[in-house]
Amino acid sequence: MSEATPSGSGGPLVPLEPRADGDMRIRGGVGGIRFQVEELVAGAAELDGLADELAAVEIGVRRIWEELCPYQYDPRPSGTAALIAVGEGGQSVRAVREELKHLSSQVRASHRDYEVAESRAATGIPQPEDGWGFLPLLFVDLTQSNFLSRDAAEALAAPLAFGMALGIAPKDLSLALAAEMAAGRGFSAIGPLIRRLAEGAIPMLKPRPVTAVEDVTRDVNVDTSPAGLLARLRELDAEGHGKIEVVQVENNGRRAFVVIVPGTQPGDPPGGTNPLDEAGIAEALGYGSEQVNAAVLSALHQAGAVKGDQVVAVGYSQGGAHAMNLSSDKAFLAEFDLKYVLTAGSPVGGITPQPGITSLHLEHRQDWVPGSDGTPNPDTRDRVTVTLTGREVTLPGENPGLGPGHKLANYEAGAKAVSASEDPSLAANTAVLAGVLGVGGAGTATRFALNREPQPAKPVYTDARPEHQQRIRPAGGR
Repeated sequence: MSEATPSGSGGPLVPLEPRADGDMRIRGGVGGIRFQVEELVAGAAELDGLADELAAVEIGVRRIWEELCPYQYDPRPSGTAALIAVGEGGQSVRAVREELKHLSSQVRASHRDYEVAESRAATGIPQPEDGWGFLPLLFVDLTQSNFLSRDAAEALAAPLAFGMALGIAPKDLSLALAAEMAAGRGFSAIGPLIRRLAEGAIPMLKPRPVTAVEDVTRDVNVDTSPAGLLARLRELDAEGHGKIEVVQVENNGRRAFVVIVPGTQPGDPPGGTNPLDEAGIAEALGYGSEQVNAAVLSALHQAGAVKGDQVVAVGYSQGGAHAMNLSSDKAFLAEFDLKYVLTAGSPVGGITPQPGITSLHLEHRQDWVPGSDGTPNPDTRDRVTVTLTGREVTLPGENPGLGPGHKLANYEAGAKAVSASEDPSLAANTAVLAGVLGVGGAGTATRFALNREPQPAKPVYTDARPEHQQRIRPAGGR
């Protein structure tokens, strides 16, 4: 990146690298590189404006100098000295103007370099969020936990990680990917790959309509901090089978609603009536959660929300992808004012929210699930990603689940560290959440059961001839 050093500044103007705060690496927000570059470009525009003003001053000084020329033969104290002083003043103004223009051009060159680097990264092998530093730890991750890290999944094995998340047998996934390659299609982009598989080799991935049925409503005490919201999510997740929760709170006389979506609940087989089973991952990553979003919209209305109410969405793992998809759903945003999204261990790098929606993404270095979409989270002012770096292990006799880094308890602890941090990006980000939900307290929680429409029955044919009356199923039917 080009560097620019104004006179007397003592150093170049370059963005600061992402920071570390204890066991957290923080990327994005008001301290993120992209926002810093944008601020520098805005500063360059201000410098251009000042240079234009100095150019006008320079013209005025030149005019005064020309008017003084007839007096150069007068006595030196009143003639020549004045002419010299005005001339030197004009040279000083010109020097400052030229330096401002040079500094502005260098800042803009830095911005161009950044955009070119981003463009190259987007068209080549995806750059892991924290660079290639995961490679030395790859052997340790595989031998000690038997799971890939997030960055390894992003850079090396996104389709395989996606298959693991869906519970697809490696043989079946390999055959499907081989068919994609044979047809001349790539599979680096997870969304298009999911849609092709759903329309062809793996039809159980294709979304079906989802309904929301009210289950129970009760008064609750709500902790509106990031850790408190994840604690509610953990309780909801334990209930299982497609339950989501809508929590209503009061903040300075204004209502706000929290939508909480748990992680993947394995189905037997996937693609059943629970929309949060493995097939739900395909809907989240390949179809923008179109059916689940519609059910969430219905649940909010049933819980008493009306058009224009402010909403916060919270999700873990698959649920985080559904929650983040609300931020780009035009139908949902036309009805409700989504202000904030909190995700934990979720693959959301490929989801682009509408402007003005703030999000916080908690990820763990050892958690491959956030990397299963093969796309790092963008670095923007309204979007902060916190990578937890503390070493996690699976204890003897403990169910490894999707790996030690994917435990919701890890993310609850990380959320507490976020609230305690003085990092400017985190402070500005969580202030948005507090501004919507307030300090917490009494609220109303309504749980809803989401149900996916059953798969259509396979057609059964009969031979019309009486002597051949028997059930004949289509080829491949079971």
